[in-house]
Amino acid sequence: MVDQVHKVEHNSRSYTFKHGDPFDRGMSDSYYGRIRNPHKGGVGGESGPRIESNEMSLQEQLDYGAGYTYNESTGEKKSWD
Repeated sequence: MVDQVHKVEHNSRSYTFKHGDPFDRGMSDSYYGRIRNPHKGGVGGESGPRIESNEMSLQEQLDYGAGYTYNESTGEKKSWD
């Protein structure tokens, strides 16, 4: 099964991503109330193994941060009620 591709506009830039990409992981960490911890993958499907920030390119780390900031700006958070 191929992961669905998503696209968002944030800070005058277009981000195209799928499940497990750095932007997606940043959004997810924000949504679930986790601290910023740049990574990618490790979430099943075709995302591959979890890759930590020390193995990511600078652009991937920036994309993670942009995903985190984007979700923070939407105010979408997991309700634990």
